[in-house]
Amino acid sequence: MGKTAEKSAPRVGGQAIIEGVMMRSPQRLSAAVRLSSGEITSQTWESIAWHRRHKLLGLPIVRGAVSLLEALVLGIRTLNWSAEIALEEDRKDKPSLSQKRESLSLTLTMIVAVLLAIGLFMLVPYELASLLKTDRNQPLFHLVAGSARIALFLAYLWMISRLKEIRRVFEYHGAEHQSIFSYERGEGLDPERVRLQSRFHPRCGTSFLLIVALLVMVLFVIFDVAVVARWGAYPNALVRLAVHLPFLPLVAGISYEFLRLSDRFSDTGLFRLLIGPGLALQRLTTRPPDDSQREVALQALKLALHGQTAEVAASEQTYSAAANL
Repeated sequence: MGKTAEKSAPRVGGQAIIEGVMMRSPQRLSAAVRLSSGEITSQTWESIAWHRRHKLLGLPIVRGAVSLLEALVLGIRTLNWSAEIALEEDRKDKPSLSQKRESLSLTLTMIVAVLLAIGLFMLVPYELASLLKTDRNQPLFHLVAGSARIALFLAYLWMISRLKEIRRVFEYHGAEHQSIFSYERGEGLDPERVRLQSRFHPRCGTSFLLIVALLVMVLFVIFDVAVVARWGAYPNALVRLAVHLPFLPLVAGISYEFLRLSDRFSDTGLFRLLIGPGLALQRLTTRPPDDSQREVALQALKLALHGQTAEVAASEQTYSAAANL
């Protein structure tokens, strides 16, 4: 039963948000959040992936870069939605942002997030490798820069995992994975079944970022050997970064295709070995959830799969969860 369901069922994905979970199916995007009163509030949007709307965007590798950008946009949008829900009581008497201002705020948030990520995980490792005088030995340069990048990434995850609020998000991340696993394995969306599932999923964004970090190290060694042989050494780390930036979508696209393959063949010996580091890293980015958090994840997943059913509509997307706690 599990194998049949896994092959025929639509692929779903998700993300932890503030006190809740976002889920996405091929037709819909949904988000569910636990309120301080104990109730769950949710919202559903019709959403078709960008790479499914145009044939060119659906080409292998291209779809990976497109999906990464889309995931960033939708992730920030649903995070903002959950943040507004969390602050709703404090903003009752305050006028809400206009759609134009909200769109501008989302755009600025995305730009700042991308710039900070590039600065911390690309420029800083390049500067460090340059300070160690490895510029003229490209394999050594990228070994140093890549190791520094992964070390920074791990340190960053460890530090934020110590924050109480982030630990809550990571618990919802675990609930998201367990719910998706139960669905993909044909176990259904029964809370008892979901509780038995692993919180480590091979298609997780954490694993994707680790793959990107490793591929950046490998592919740019080859690239820089050719560049330096033709034009000479880079004058500084900033110029090297400027030359590399246009090729990051290519790295993202290749990483995406590898992640799809690893998910499809996760039971084979080779891929189990390759995805091992990504699954191990999820020990930092997921925490064991409780039943109330799994309930939120299941609500989001059901809405993503089935839309606004008559039962959910009748309760105006908000219901009491006390009976199940």
